[in-house]
Amino acid sequence: SIARLDSKDVIHDYRELLARKDIDAVVIATPDHWHAQMAIDAMAAGKDVYLQKPMTLTIPEARQTAEAARKYQRVLQIGSQHLSDPRHHRAAELIQSGEIGELLWAQGTYSRNSKTGEWNYYVDEEATPETIDWKRWLGPAPKRPFSAERYFRWRKYWDYSGGIATDLFFHKLGPLLYALGPRFPTRVTGSGGIYVQKDREVPDTYATIIEYPDFYVNLSSSMANAAPGRYFPEVIYGHKGTIVFEPGRVLVVPEPVFTPVKAGGPPPGAKVYETPKTDLGRAHTDNFFECMRSRKEPRLNGTFGYQIMTAIKLGVDSYRSAKLMCFDPQSRKVVNKPVMPRPAYEGKGLNS
Repeated sequence: SIARLDSKDVIHDYRELLARKDIDAVVIATPDHWHAQMAIDAMAAGKDVYLQKPMTLTIPEARQTAEAARKYQRVLQIGSQHLSDPRHHRAAELIQSGEIGELLWAQGTYSRNSKTGEWNYYVDEEATPETIDWKRWLGPAPKRPFSAERYFRWRKYWDYSGGIATDLFFHKLGPLLYALGPRFPTRVTGSGGIYVQKDREVPDTYATIIEYPDFYVNLSSSMANAAPGRYFPEVIYGHKGTIVFEPGRVLVVPEPVFTPVKAGGPPPGAKVYETPKTDLGRAHTDNFFECMRSRKEPRLNGTFGYQIMTAIKLGVDSYRSAKLMCFDPQSRKVVNKPVMPRPAYEGKGLNS
């Protein structure tokens, strides 16, 4: 059921909403630092949850949220609508059928540009300590003096956000990892800097390399140049072929390609797989409602969201600490050294 709220139903404490018996599910679209607590409280109250990306602010929070979904047997859908893109579902089928052979690496971007600077949302001039419950808004975040700048432009600050990584790369890694095969990373690095938009803590240009046991993912982005969206295409590379994502279709380009690519069309020998036009936001929420009825796992469930969040946040931690971050998928802990050492080269060629 969907409870209809009017002006008298606007509430100050979300727990009052969770106490209502006429509500079966909630949508959580708060700043990131509140995601985990609200989601866990909602599931403990018997509600299914559509939790906007990123899943949480930290890796432990992601694990706790995924565990809560299992404990309370609730439907938890992470709100990244790109997981409902038919192109990545087709790519998963092609990879599983061996169409491009052994996986090697994948790449993607989510870039923007603006004159005012990314996430510089309008700051209401009436925002004061008297009109905003600052203490409640901070919640689990570090205690700080009132700041309308932080309240309205929270994505620019580490206390509440991971910047590009959590706001945008969650959208890119999720669909790629769905096609490649959901799993935890083993090593992650993050790099970049504040090169143009100096009024923030998070970088305006950022890249992360996410390593898995058998492939890696390269995500590079800028909030000061939108061109990568055109010139840094979304691609999955395999030993036998390459998957290229284009609007409304997926291309599989066989290896090796020696013929120059002609402008205006797919490369010679490419297989073209058309995909249906889809309202991604509607498809993703429809999947959530279908799973509420069937009690099946949604496309971006808690475990998958936890895997994505781990990779994304390790990149943020690497950027902030200037260190390589290593993760043990078995213990699900950050470790000091890689758990899968590279095989030693024995000095033998392919024909020896």
